[in-house]
Amino acid sequence: MRNPVNVLNSLSMHSKESSYQYERIYRLLYNPEMYYTAYQKIYAKPGNMTKGSDNRTIDGISLMRIDKLIANLKSESYQPAPSRRKYIPKKKGKKRPLGIPSFDDKLLQEVVRMILESIYEGHFEETSHGFRPNRSCRTALACIQKYYTGCKWFVEGDIEAFFDTIDHDTLIEILAERIKDARFLRLIRKFLNAGYMEEWQFHKTYSGTPQGGIISPILANIYLNKLDKYMKEYAEKFNTGVRRAHNPKYTAIQVELRKWEYRLKRAATVEERQEILTHIKEIERQRCTIHSKVDMDTNFKRLRYERYADDFLIGVIGSKEDCRKIKQDLKNFLSEKLRLNLSDEKTLITHAASPAHFLGYEISVRYSQLPMPGRKNAPTRYNNGKIVLKIPAGKIRDKLLEYNALKIVVHNGKEMWKPQARVYLRNNDDLEILSHYNAEIRGFYNYYALALNSGTINNLKYVMQYSMLKTFATKYRTSKSVIIKRMRIGKDLGVKYVDSKGRERTALFYNEGFKRKKDITANCDIIPKTIVYSGRSSLTERIKAGKCEFCGKENVPLQMHHVRKLKNLKGKEPWEQFMISRKRKTLAVCEDCHHKIHGDKMD
Repeated sequence: MRNPVNVLNSLSMHSKESSYQYERIYRLLYNPEMYYTAYQKIYAKPGNMTKGSDNRTIDGISLMRIDKLIANLKSESYQPAPSRRKYIPKKKGKKRPLGIPSFDDKLLQEVVRMILESIYEGHFEETSHGFRPNRSCRTALACIQKYYTGCKWFVEGDIEAFFDTIDHDTLIEILAERIKDARFLRLIRKFLNAGYMEEWQFHKTYSGTPQGGIISPILANIYLNKLDKYMKEYAEKFNTGVRRAHNPKYTAIQVELRKWEYRLKRAATVEERQEILTHIKEIERQRCTIHSKVDMDTNFKRLRYERYADDFLIGVIGSKEDCRKIKQDLKNFLSEKLRLNLSDEKTLITHAASPAHFLGYEISVRYSQLPMPGRKNAPTRYNNGKIVLKIPAGKIRDKLLEYNALKIVVHNGKEMWKPQARVYLRNNDDLEILSHYNAEIRGFYNYYALALNSGTINNLKYVMQYSMLKTFATKYRTSKSVIIKRMRIGKDLGVKYVDSKGRERTALFYNEGFKRKKDITANCDIIPKTIVYSGRSSLTERIKAGKCEFCGKENVPLQMHHVRKLKNLKGKEPWEQFMISRKRKTLAVCEDCHHKIHGDKMD
């Protein structure tokens, strides 16, 4: 069997060639090594221990199970099981539907995703940032900071119920442009038409991609790549002029300045020279307040577009009428070519002085009467035209309410914040409680570290600190002041614990500050990378070894026993002690041992 790395590399070689067409893709699904690589990538996710509609999880995965899946693919009798639908809360009390596929479907979808990513990754535009390797919300925001300088208008794009309204026929047509393999396209359609189970009733899916499915993000990017290509061509036609026209007022001041500089060279006395210098400085200060170019030059237009998943933001140097036309053209394209609806209410045209909302940030262009940082006493221009990213007002409060760390009390008509204990954490040990709070603070800060007002996250830290203290006070049935004395370590608060090697350690409450960051290389979206493994994984070697890791029986087919979290094991059973000692969430066992583990009959 061909090595998956070589297979995917050969596909990616032609990814950038838009006219290249791929054939005989379906046969790649017959390669067991592809499934071993896919299994290695997704096995550690806790969600794999959630049952699908077939009542099965990742637990018990075996070579026979993979071989059976491949056999069904060869005969084209494979049929994905309907997803089990759950609902997760959204903002403003709404709920988002989430489909939970069976694990066999997840495994096959991961193989299909790796193939699709190799085919399309080089074909995608640089303006697409969602669900792609080494790209994230932060790369999208960094591009906005870099390329939207001086824009006059924002167009905030919103596609109505995008993931639920993707047209299946249109998606298959888009895939067929590059993939000339009818069997592979039929498989994709099977995933799209698999349906879902809700309250034990089967529902067909006539449009949309299954939210929660592994292939949904890559299919969404392939679908919206048509929009990215359209906006690239649109921007090329829209952009006019090489540079803005010169501002006559600025030119007049420059001429006046040169006259006085000429007089300075011919000044006869020190007093006359000093008087001319004072006048020159005043002219230079006036020059700093005037743009060298015409601010609204009708012969100079620019358009810039960035997209993350189904959200996009367009920056425009032009008139509001231009923005209205862009919005209408976008609406027509989405409706006619992609059969999607652009929301009139949520697709806003915003002046750059007012904040537009994108990826949880407020984005605006700075208009200031303050000079830019420069040399002391040296005249500098006003600090205008730069993109400003800010944490929206109310975001910290909403996040604290979401964490259940805050309650709001109204006193004399004023809103007062009061930290509150999170009672559901009191059964955790001290280190787990502290780590829980630290992780939430770091998570919020890491996302909003690009914001100009990142220092306001101190407000979140303050409330979280006292919420933690109240949680500890509830756990130990004492006062907050007693907890502070107990946790005080120098100027900080912390918890002492003993690590696995018996050494005493100290974990401190977050104390690293909230300085604004400009580096966006870290914290990219965590997406399984297509080509990372150069050889067989340890999991594959273990399951292929044919030797039960518990009883030692040899030359027997093995099944991989999985647990959701290692810390949930109590260590009472011998097999639990075995997994804890090896710090593994998996155990390759024979069929007899696996039955005994689930039947609580293991000796």
